[in-house]
Amino acid sequence: MKNMRAVLMLVVALAAGIAAVASASRWLMQQSSGSLKQVAVATNDLNLGQPLTADQIRLVSWPAASVPPGTFEDSKALEGRVVRTSLLRGEPILDAKLAPLGTKGGLSAVIGEGKRAITVRVNDVVGVAGFALPGNLVDVIVNTNEPGAKDAATGSISKIVLEKILVLAVAQQVSRDDTQPKVVNAVTLEVTPDQAEKLDVARSVGTLSLVLRNQVDVAQVSTGGATKITLLGKTAPDQPAKVEPVQSTPRVQPRVRTMAAAPARQGDCVGVLAGIRGSVECF
Repeated sequence: MKNMRAVLMLVVALAAGIAAVASASRWLMQQSSGSLKQVAVATNDLNLGQPLTADQIRLVSWPAASVPPGTFEDSKALEGRVVRTSLLRGEPILDAKLAPLGTKGGLSAVIGEGKRAITVRVNDVVGVAGFALPGNLVDVIVNTNEPGAKDAATGSISKIVLEKILVLAVAQQVSRDDTQPKVVNAVTLEVTPDQAEKLDVARSVGTLSLVLRNQVDVAQVSTGGATKITLLGKTAPDQPAKVEPVQSTPRVQPRVRTMAAAPARQGDCVGVLAGIRGSVECF
């Protein structure tokens, strides 16, 4: 009888334990599922200007507390959208990294609002030996002749005409992840409409050069341009050299003692000496 009671208590305890474990497991699963969120990520590396397709998007579970703003839970809403910046495999697809709805793929999708793209011809020297890559900032220098210069050799001037210009593409490559230099024959720059007009004029009146600058250096520099005369540190021929005034001391005129002329006398004159005094007697 006692054994039966012990066995019954053991069975009841075992059933209660199993129920507690099942309840705790169900509660933990509910809590874990509630703390996760579905986030759309890229299945492979994507370049800017590339439209998204269904096979380039997948949903993954992401901790709800660390989900970045602008994510997508529905992969259907991303199909056809154009990537404005490069994305890496497994990176969440954010709305800030996509072009506006209705944008077609290509370089036009990455041009900023109010900006334009213009292409200039370069070589291995003008293109900074191929180090001017997409995403870099450059300054544009034009070498031309000054208006009204009589001599083309002495009237040549080099001047920075545009600063902090974004390089959109080199040749037909727009990827910003590559850091290897590429020597190409054309560089596409992002400019404002006013800058586009200025660059087109500079291209027609002289030769262009690109100057690579630090991406975090946003300070503007005002220069007067460099000419052959300023390069050699000389003065322009039509500008006389500046002469410092010399202070002169007043000139002292020497004092000259003059003797009064003796009155003219008529007749014969004889000198008379009396002691130390002398006189002239005329008669």
